[in-house]
Amino acid sequence: MTDPNLVPARTPPSLWAASARAAPATAELGAAETHADVVVIGGGFTGLCAALRLAESGVDAVLLEAAELGWGGSGRNNGQVIPCLSRADPDALVQAFGADRGEALVRLIRDSAGIVFDLIRKHGIECEAVQNGWVQPAHRPGRMNLTRSRHEQWRRRDAPVELLDREQVAAITGSTYWHGGWQNPTGGHINPLGLVRGLAEAALKAGARIFTHSAALGITPAGSGWRVATANGAVTSSKVIVATQAYSGFFAPQLWPGLARSVVPVRSYQMATAPLPQEIRRCILPHNHAMSDTHGDLYFCHFDAAGRLVSGGALVLHHNYEERLQRRIGERMAMLFPALREAGPVHFEQIWHGYIGMTTDGLPHVHKLADGVYAWLGDNGRGVALASALGGVLADAARGVPESTLPLPFMPVAPIPLHALAVKAAPRALLGYRWHDRLG
Repeated sequence: MTDPNLVPARTPPSLWAASARAAPATAELGAAETHADVVVIGGGFTGLCAALRLAESGVDAVLLEAAELGWGGSGRNNGQVIPCLSRADPDALVQAFGADRGEALVRLIRDSAGIVFDLIRKHGIECEAVQNGWVQPAHRPGRMNLTRSRHEQWRRRDAPVELLDREQVAAITGSTYWHGGWQNPTGGHINPLGLVRGLAEAALKAGARIFTHSAALGITPAGSGWRVATANGAVTSSKVIVATQAYSGFFAPQLWPGLARSVVPVRSYQMATAPLPQEIRRCILPHNHAMSDTHGDLYFCHFDAAGRLVSGGALVLHHNYEERLQRRIGERMAMLFPALREAGPVHFEQIWHGYIGMTTDGLPHVHKLADGVYAWLGDNGRGVALASALGGVLADAARGVPESTLPLPFMPVAPIPLHALAVKAAPRALLGYRWHDRLG
């Protein structure tokens, strides 16, 4: 039987699909040649934030989405809005991109969660937005060294971070499992598909044109600009923004030479319980934080608006994934939170999956593919805040803001050698993460 998570003709089943506001009406691109100032490829956070910024600036923008809006990772993720990266800390970004561009990117990441919640407030987007903070507990005493380093690096960049001892983490999480941690109060959580649809509605109101079930199949030169072809028609423009992330090779592997082979799509599973009773709910994340810890095989969760515990996990092999995840993540959550354990076996009513875009160096890869063609790849599991923030910045570049003033550390596209093998081998890296987790 076909996995419903992989069918482009409809929105994949998930908690978010069941609870998000309805999508605005869209249609396929017609056969007639369409003209725009900028073509945006991809209807997720990056593409929609770019289209919104362009339209609000008076730029004629057309967005092409291959399936439904948010069909990719933007509509399927856990919903945590986290103002930092998963692997690359500020000093590493400066080392990789230099003092000027590196620090500029760090500032964008620092402010990225605030950018998301400001957009939600400005446009009145209904997406269960809660900005009560994000906390990262340390799962071993030895991981407190990493925690202190991260806290200090972000503190030096004026992020409003706080270092936490074991008791403070227990008060925030409701669990005595962790050994301390740090938090950033600008983070939080959302219904990600609700955010996607709200951004689309705002972009349409601002004047952007959005076409769904209109996969971009190729980008070719056309006069002084570009022509983006679909199965039905094409759009010509002077600028193009490619916002396809982990799904860059799903619909059109040759959209741009080497681009899809420069990122590794890795399957990530998300899960949600039924709404929990208030007496249990009050004992877990009582201040309604988003939480993801220092495990490589990540422990993470938050609540949705109805009181469902939303978590997830990763698997090396994907067979029989629903039954295996029920057991594995259910036992994990019961171990972390005694109130759950006392109530009996943890059951998840919904389990779904999507792909995150991983880079081999853990860095976000921002590209100027050609004059007027921009892209970025490599959310590395932290896509909500960064993708939204970079969408606006890429729009600024496309509408003519000098690139030297923008936090865009351009790098060449570097296809991964033996990419197909790297994709198959990627889940097995989880074994290494689990081994390292046990060492602390």
